[in-house]
Amino acid sequence: MSGTDQPVLHDVRGHVFWITINRPSRGNAINQEVTSGISAGVEAAMANDAIRAIVLTGAGDRTFCAGGDLKPTEDGAPFKADPARPGNMVTDMFRVIERCGLPIIARVNGHALAGGLGLLCACDLVVAKETARLGTPESGIGLFPLMILPYMLRIVPRRRLLEMCVTGEPFSAQEALDMDLVNYVVPDGELDAKVEWLLARIVDKSPTAIRVGKTAFHAMQDMSLHEGFSYAELMLPALAQTEDAKEGFAAYNEKRPPVWVNR
Repeated sequence: MSGTDQPVLHDVRGHVFWITINRPSRGNAINQEVTSGISAGVEAAMANDAIRAIVLTGAGDRTFCAGGDLKPTEDGAPFKADPARPGNMVTDMFRVIERCGLPIIARVNGHALAGGLGLLCACDLVVAKETARLGTPESGIGLFPLMILPYMLRIVPRRRLLEMCVTGEPFSAQEALDMDLVNYVVPDGELDAKVEWLLARIVDKSPTAIRVGKTAFHAMQDMSLHEGFSYAELMLPALAQTEDAKEGFAAYNEKRPPVWVNR
């Protein structure tokens, strides 16, 4: 299989690890090879000390990800499932993404539907082109977006989310911006420039602070207020003892750019 035939492409560009779902003829739909390729890319990025951020996108200019690549089984069901083995390739991928200490940016180059919308929600930051359409159409084929619901419940307001899941109606990138599903919506021709703009504001910051801070961010979202206070009281002194924190403080006092050591 040649590089162009790979279902997921990996590319290192400076301090950024790019992961591209490479199935444009199938709407960049998710299958086992795609989830494995995304997971492998995230793991490779985390293992490379030079990497400061990850960009996740789709090939082409029409679809970011159209969701699961559903194919009917022998009995007519949309996919195979074993009730005795409840694991799922999508949640396995989400668990790898959740462990990632690097910021992950979704470059939404087109429509993000069903599992593709969940993939967008799993990323930390999102830049979308204005012609992209988003939605959870599962109810129209007898399903419900259960695999991606844990992420969406943390991002989308309750009533908007329930309407989205029940009706299955698509919505615009601007509507996604209004409900805080994405960070930026830009004209189609400005997508790459906006992604680069955002990356430039990430890669010059302390990778240690971002890694520890992202871990704390994810931990605190499921804590009570007082648990969050206690967690912060332990984490901040530890973070202050890192080499990056000491370098950042020294650079600030010496009025020079910091030289991060990622420790």
